[in-house]
Amino acid sequence: MDHDERALHASSFGAAAVAYDAHRPDYAREAARWALENAHGPRVLDLGAGTGKLTATLVEFGADVIAVEPDPAMLAELRRSLPTVRALSGSAEAIPLPDGSVDAVLAGNAMHWFDMAVAGPEIARVLTPGGVLAGLWNVVDDRVEWVSGLARVSGSAAIGPRDTPAGWRVETAEMHLPKAADVHLPKAAEMHLPKADASARFGSPEQAEFPHGQLRTADSLVATLATRAGMLVMPEQEREATLSRIRAFLASRPETAHGEFTLPMLTAVLRVRRL
Repeated sequence: MDHDERALHASSFGAAAVAYDAHRPDYAREAARWALENAHGPRVLDLGAGTGKLTATLVEFGADVIAVEPDPAMLAELRRSLPTVRALSGSAEAIPLPDGSVDAVLAGNAMHWFDMAVAGPEIARVLTPGGVLAGLWNVVDDRVEWVSGLARVSGSAAIGPRDTPAGWRVETAEMHLPKAADVHLPKAAEMHLPKADASARFGSPEQAEFPHGQLRTADSLVATLATRAGMLVMPEQEREATLSRIRAFLASRPETAHGEFTLPMLTAVLRVRRL
């Protein structure tokens, strides 16, 4: 995906902010715990927070959460659903927080939209030394036979390579994260940073996966898949054809044809520590 296409996909969610909040799943609690287990304090930035799906989990943990989101419609939905959370307009490339102001930066289904060449130094700037950067992604568990069939029928616009466990491992292993070997903050003079922060870097990334699931009906699962970025930017006729194909598949399967069922999922986590 080139830069322009990525920008188009990243900016597609605002028009569906209410549907996104209604249908997207939360995150496995143990995944969020693992993401934060090495954080030295309670101050957590939810970066690219969307409508607050991950933010809500962090609040439940008692974290001191700040949410930052660039899309006005998504930010408005977050503020409506979580009125006590400090929620700011901003992006991974321009975080509206002071230097060293948070102990962890988490991103729920958002880190793949970041321009890490710019966002990496910016994230390092707001993190305390030893702070944690973690991305969380909900992926469908295509080791389950009917879920594998759903992925084939849906196509990459609805269930892409990163949306299954094996694909997620490959995609995140190759993701441009701030690595100790090759990414440093720009010179302190250029960033107006304290000298001590100019050589900040990140350690080696770790991956982990945690069981999760979402209670769905055929109709609500179709609605969930319709909020995927690839579906939102698809021409209307093609989009309706894809959704019709998904509906037909779900109607044909005994696991999904009648009433509620649990969509088997994993919450996958990529974690790295600021040195």
